[in-house]
Amino acid sequence: MANIRDIAKMAGVSVTTVSRVINEHPYVSEKKRKAVLQVMEEVDYQVNRTAVSLSQGRAHLIGVVVPFAKHPFFGLLIEGIAKQAVENHYHFVLIQTNYEKSREQEALDMLKHKQIDGLIICSHIMDLTEIEPYQSYGTIVVCENAEANQQVESVYVDHYQSFTDALTYLYQKGYRQLGYCIGRESGSNSYFRHRAYQDFLKQHPQHEFVFTENYYFEDGQKIIDQITQSTHKPDALLVTSDVVAAGIFTACQNANIDIPGDIALVGFDNQPMTKMMGITTFEIPIVTMGERLFLHVLGIVNEPHEKLSVTLIERNTV
Repeated sequence: MANIRDIAKMAGVSVTTVSRVINEHPYVSEKKRKAVLQVMEEVDYQVNRTAVSLSQGRAHLIGVVVPFAKHPFFGLLIEGIAKQAVENHYHFVLIQTNYEKSREQEALDMLKHKQIDGLIICSHIMDLTEIEPYQSYGTIVVCENAEANQQVESVYVDHYQSFTDALTYLYQKGYRQLGYCIGRESGSNSYFRHRAYQDFLKQHPQHEFVFTENYYFEDGQKIIDQITQSTHKPDALLVTSDVVAAGIFTACQNANIDIPGDIALVGFDNQPMTKMMGITTFEIPIVTMGERLFLHVLGIVNEPHEKLSVTLIERNTV
């Protein structure tokens, strides 16, 4: 098997030039680069990428932390991340945490030990102050509003404003008992949504309807069961996940609950299923968000924090 000296001799260049071509060094003429690559192809020379990565101090690998890989929201984020990974000749490793702190710590340790070049955290259970110190080992980008933070970068939507807009939209449509359904109560995004709801209630007093720990389609049935068994009932629901909104829609159909006559329904994300079911929703550009997260972690974006817009998609459930 040919070695680097053999390649240099056959291509008529120095060993240093071959090394520079292998390491993708910019200071090599196109003529010499082509000559080296042609010889490498002719002799089927395989570059030891692990050794190259070690010599360069980078792995060409990005870590992506998600709580649940099968959730459609994170699936679309990964789609955007994967698109930019391919375009920028990078690979990424998916780290599913199930919101377990120990798994998130493993991802941070991978960054510390140079197993990955950077880290995209799509959602987390650890406090941001615990994550910040690891920024010194590589770029960390989160999928939430972290503008107050000087350490990590962020790509996000304004959940306080979008939630306020959604509540105001329902109120203007004549609904007076508004509730909302969410996944977990902790976390930055959940905090801003809850604050928007509480501020709305101060202006428009009503019963409080908050349904937590809802992530999947089947959770829609759980929510409707809770509502039907309650003395006070909401006349409109704002749901932070289209998947759960679709579950609520189906549960209402099965229980002969009219939408929007008995209860209005608004989702978030604009997943394909909402178009098929005619569910009014607020569109979050999730794939674009994934792309921007990856560009941030590569250092291609100048500004450390980037806010994306949210758009109301009106259909038949309000």
